[in-house]
Amino acid sequence: MAFKLFAFLFLVSFNLCISQTQELKQPQVKDSLAKNTLVIAQTKTDSISIKQLEDNTIAAELDKKWLEELYSNTSFNTHHTSENLDAVTYPELNTDTLKARLIKLDAKTPFNIAYNPSLENIIKSYLKNRRNAIQKLMTISAFYFPMFERELDNQNIPLEIKYLAIVESALKPRAKSRVGATGLWQFMFSTGKMYGLDVSSYVDERSDPIKATVAASKYLAKLYDIFKDWDLALAAYNSGPGNVTKAIRRSGGYQNYWNIRHNLPRETAGYLPAFLATMYIFEYAEEHGFKKIKPEFAHFETDTIRVKQMISLQHVSEATKIPLEGLQFLNPSYKLDIIPYIEGKNYTLRLPKSAIGTFVNNEDDIYAYAKDEFNKREKPLPQLLNSDDQVTYRVKSGDYLGKISEIYGVRVNNIKKWNGLRNNHLKIGQRLVIYPKKPYASALTQASKTTKTKPISGDITTYVVQNGDSLWSISQKFKGVSIQNIKDWNGISGTKLKPGMKLKISKG
Repeated sequence: MAFKLFAFLFLVSFNLCISQTQELKQPQVKDSLAKNTLVIAQTKTDSISIKQLEDNTIAAELDKKWLEELYSNTSFNTHHTSENLDAVTYPELNTDTLKARLIKLDAKTPFNIAYNPSLENIIKSYLKNRRNAIQKLMTISAFYFPMFERELDNQNIPLEIKYLAIVESALKPRAKSRVGATGLWQFMFSTGKMYGLDVSSYVDERSDPIKATVAASKYLAKLYDIFKDWDLALAAYNSGPGNVTKAIRRSGGYQNYWNIRHNLPRETAGYLPAFLATMYIFEYAEEHGFKKIKPEFAHFETDTIRVKQMISLQHVSEATKIPLEGLQFLNPSYKLDIIPYIEGKNYTLRLPKSAIGTFVNNEDDIYAYAKDEFNKREKPLPQLLNSDDQVTYRVKSGDYLGKISEIYGVRVNNIKKWNGLRNNHLKIGQRLVIYPKKPYASALTQASKTTKTKPISGDITTYVVQNGDSLWSISQKFKGVSIQNIKDWNGISGTKLKPGMKLKISKG
């Protein structure tokens, strides 16, 4: 499901009245104003003269601080949309109860949380129309929130900022906006680089949950250091500090989000209300009937291993029996599902703790297998996709992209690209367009003709393939037997095995 699953979090009322927002006093504006600009002014005698204009001191000082931070880098591009929300009828939450709960939230957070009809309608709309989506997000948040909280705390950032990742990406680490913002915290390329996130052909650290959270924490800390207000820091995170300082100027010097909101871009005018609505629902989840459901993976149940050579997630899956989709979830920053090994870089593999021992205890054999498979890979040649080579595959029960890619000798990413897939989810009956390296039937025929069985000697036993077996797992059951031995002795060209298949094994 695309990251826009939860894009409703950005939808806000721009036309709804917010006149009931709590009254806020205009801040004191210094008398001494920065003199920056010259304009042409019309005099009473219709003659043209040059007049000195004065900038707003507060906004000018904020601009100066941000320019010092930016140097030559560009700020975030905005990528959120908004639309009007009508008044929502939701009897389960009355206005008085909501007001009382918002007061409690305001007391324990550094955000300016005050009741207004616009915020009430957003909260009620989410509760009424998006319960299933919110429940899924609450389940997956059990994996991400602990790591968010640790990094936010390290940077002295309010822990409630964790809810911002829901507004930004619906907790999808590979989410990508139409303007290229990527990851849980939606960094643009240049800003990600500015805050230490590496992007290469193999790796996009904007999709790394921990590294991206560290970068987002540092960026938000800098914004707060400039604006001295968390509401304004979030607005600047969304649309750029320049838009916030312009809104301060146009409002006459106000520095409270709710007082400058009407001068912000439309998507930013709804950004903070979406964040506050999300915070309210998560903080009062139990009162609204949401359940705590354990996710497939809990963060404390996983650990990392520093890789010693290039290895693919498919190789790891075969060795550890962890489904490829699970490894992709735990390691989302590897764009091609390959973990590279580069001198000076520390790339890690995240695994469930239950699989760490298996990997470490057999890592030499696993790396040897990965190297052997990489060496067999056909070298890339320039080629154009020919429509005559196109195959249409209909998804069956039990199919997944990794399995289909092996059948046709192509990459998972290519299948996704050919079919416009934004995730790995498939539906039974779904049709996929595939351009195999060779037509499927002829490839099988050719394999059967060219694969030869090599002589086997010594004490020979017959092994019957069981469900879940792989060449690697079978090789581990017999001392001194390699994957290539099994393939040579039994005339196997690929890696696919079928339950019930009989294999000849030499025990030496």
